Amino acid sequence: MYQIIKQIIKTGIKSEVPPPPDEALRVSPARLQQQILDIFGGALAIRFVDAGSCNGCELEIHAVNNPYYNLEGLGIKFVASPRHADMLLVTGPVSRHMAEALKRTYEATPDPKLVVAIGDCACTGGIFAADDSQAGESYASCGKVSNLIPVDVAVAGCPPTPTAIMQGILTALSTQK
Repeated sequence: MYQIIKQIIKTGIKSEVPPPPDEALRVSPARLQQQILDIFGGALAIRFVDAGSCNGCELEIHAVNNPYYNLEGLGIKFVASPRHADMLLVTGPVSRHMAEALKRTYEATPDPKLVVAIGDCACTGGIFAADDSQAGESYASCGKVSNLIPVDVAVAGCPPTPTAIMQGILTALSTQK
């Protein structure tokens, strides 16, 4: 036990350095909340749909909810039902088994609705795309999300960072005026 404590004291705290603030991404919470209020009449409600991903993007989406990024502090929350949602966040190449569920979720979301494709797989088919013409289509995959439903914003990355995800959400909001 003494050796472990000695090693901990000798090593110190090891963690990654937080990214420097990017002024281009800085958003006034009051202005953002007013924009959300003008468009949707309340808080922005997001329904997350995993259409067949590897869960890398999901981990980053969960990070968006942590106290560091504090998405809920901006008036943006995740909901369990598409009937309560204003925006869909979709990850993964759409598997054949999820195609109908994704279409129904899109149809159940009331207008005005936004769709944000998160990650390379949702945007282009990712590693499942044999070439650009197939866009990830195969016997098990329908390919990118836009093959099934209209996409407003595509956030590239494998997986994209929480900052990129937040930027994609804000970009989708800015297109809806």
